[in-house]
Amino acid sequence: MITDECINCGACEPECPNNAIYEGGTEWRFADGTSLKGEVNVASGNYQADQSNQPKAMDVYYIVTDKCTECVGFHDEPQCAAVCPVDCCVDDPDFRETQEQLMAKKNYMHL
Repeated sequence: MITDECINCGACEPECPNNAIYEGGTEWRFADGTSLKGEVNVASGNYQADQSNQPKAMDVYYIVTDKCTECVGFHDEPQCAAVCPVDCCVDDPDFRETQEQLMAKKNYMHL
């Protein structure tokens, strides 16, 4: 997750291999940066891959949890946290996934 301490520098956004990070106020889609098409079934519900969804935050960058794999399958550590100059990209205490769950999500999104 990205905390309210975000300074909106945008350093994290291009680093995400899943395109799970969006600027505050920007609508998001599952198809962005993934190979998903048609119906998408994830933990939070069912979506259409090309459907625009409401922003999860308006004032700061945000991470779409259902798209985030914490860079598992791509890098050794979450790249957003590695490049954040104010350390506001942190683990979400309300949403925990195992390495196996993160890898399965990565494989689902990137055929």
